[in-house]
Amino acid sequence: MEVWPAIDIRGGRCVRLCQGDFNRETVYGEDPVEMARHWQRLGAMRLHIVDLDGARTGNPTNFPVIIKIVQATGLVCQVGGGLRQTEAVAELLGAGVARVVIGTRAIKDPQWFRELCRRFPGQIVLGLDARDGLVATDGWLETTRESAVEVAQRFQDEPIAAIVYTDIASDGMLKGVNVAAMAALQRSVSVPVIASGGITTLEDIRALKAAGLAGCILGRALYEQRFSLSEALEAAGEREATEGGSVSANSAR
Repeated sequence: MEVWPAIDIRGGRCVRLCQGDFNRETVYGEDPVEMARHWQRLGAMRLHIVDLDGARTGNPTNFPVIIKIVQATGLVCQVGGGLRQTEAVAELLGAGVARVVIGTRAIKDPQWFRELCRRFPGQIVLGLDARDGLVATDGWLETTRESAVEVAQRFQDEPIAAIVYTDIASDGMLKGVNVAAMAALQRSVSVPVIASGGITTLEDIRALKAAGLAGCILGRALYEQRFSLSEALEAAGEREATEGGSVSANSAR
């Protein structure tokens, strides 16, 4: 199972939110580029990057720092947050981003999303954020009446790279992952599903792997040293554990 350390950018800084609440923010670093290098030094092979400002406004604002991360690390980078225009998607992919995550506009404009997938096959990820099983949009500010499974099945025949499924109730809370919901979605589609939200322990990672998930995104638990990146990679089966690998207060800031 793939491990994706998360870098969430707001106001040019590396932060994490609790349940997507912009009033419940923790700053983990002033320099997202250095944070990316940090995870790379500890063995990260890929990064999940979110433009939180863009997710909230629908207008991506952190492209310069995101492109710097890609250029500085050369890692496989998956980027989301406010990507609702074809031009913005093309700009990121042209700058070396491996794939982009589309959420809100995929829900609101399915034909545009289908055309985007066909223009950039294997480089588009469907982002499904769910509250009580129902898909939320616009930076989690609005909740639809459609289930994550219904939306996923609608698009599974398109050439998408993966589905990132976030359980909003669990996100940033360090209270455990909703394995049942993640596994149910993965069983319902043939597309690889990447789990996001609430991963707190190594056992959570092992449970997701056992449930057949294709990947997991690690945020607050990794930043707050609940486990090291090496331990996470081992639990996911990506590599054997090595000495060290936890975040130190100095290196993470």
